[in-house]
Amino acid sequence: MLTIPSYSRQESVLAHHLVEQAQLLGLHSYVDDIGNLIASTHPHETNTGSQPIILLGHMDTVCGYIPVRLQDGVLHGRGAVDAKGPLAAFLCSAGRMARFAPADSFQHPIMVIGAVEEESASSRGARAVVERYQPFACIIGEPSGSQAVTIGYKGRLLVEYCVTLPAHHSAGSQQNGNEVAVTFWNRVWQYAAEWNEQYAANSTFAALMPSLRSFSSNQDGLEDQALLRIGFRLPPGYDIEALRTQLEQWSDQDEAHISFSGEEAAFQTTRTTTVSRAFVSAIRATGGQPVFKHKTGTSDMNVVGPVWGQNIVAYGPGDSRFDHTPKEHIHIAEYIQAIDVLELVLRELTLQRETT
Repeated sequence: MLTIPSYSRQESVLAHHLVEQAQLLGLHSYVDDIGNLIASTHPHETNTGSQPIILLGHMDTVCGYIPVRLQDGVLHGRGAVDAKGPLAAFLCSAGRMARFAPADSFQHPIMVIGAVEEESASSRGARAVVERYQPFACIIGEPSGSQAVTIGYKGRLLVEYCVTLPAHHSAGSQQNGNEVAVTFWNRVWQYAAEWNEQYAANSTFAALMPSLRSFSSNQDGLEDQALLRIGFRLPPGYDIEALRTQLEQWSDQDEAHISFSGEEAAFQTTRTTTVSRAFVSAIRATGGQPVFKHKTGTSDMNVVGPVWGQNIVAYGPGDSRFDHTPKEHIHIAEYIQAIDVLELVLRELTLQRETT
């Protein structure tokens, strides 16, 4: 999987490769009309109207080539952590269930989805399936570590701010476009700092977190133009509309243009759901001590969680500190342990009765 590049919107080659691999594992598999990989313990028509257990991973990675190598039990390569490692573990655990458990013993089909475009703000693959299925339980394929389960992700808002001003001599007293844009960013930063002092109580997950993603400028002798791209990580319950209104007011004062994209509300569940308890049992049964995490990023949980409900977690081998970095790697021993944990979770969940 790591040797097949699959940047966002370029997942097709990997998807068709995984169809073949899933079939070798005993799964029914195909690529849907969006480009998602679908692999199931049961034929597609059997899943219609059922409450499957959905393992929702993603095939795409951020850009950047990392030479693929296996050395001393450590596998290096782009996507090893985020999120080909978790997706591969999903397929292997589902394949074990398909090979060793009679299909008629399942209360719920097991379905692995390798979604497209998770790393882009569109989350196109997840949005395509969110209304198609109503799962009994969902596991999102993201690195948590083989002994940890993620039960919450922050929200997101992407902002583009562009200010254009008449050019003037640098010896003059007027602010140029760069200076106006810097003042706007300083306002954003101060606004977040004051909000966090009042509401965040030193909690990163509860904090409003802005980041300056890019700053560019150009001058043509007639106009100065400055462009900012800002990303916000949003805490649970945050008033996104109020933030948008405040940013629009500041941009109006600057006579700048502002636009928004990639908006997702934060989502979190609890440790007491059926799927959370299944992971606690499975991690302990494999010699681990379960830990629950909240993440400051986003995932496809933000997309499907509000529709599919609380019986959802994120899980997968790998250390998320290496997401999107040149040091991305995964320990094979942890990867194997994650497959063992997932198999135990699936054995428990497939015995659960359906709900309405």
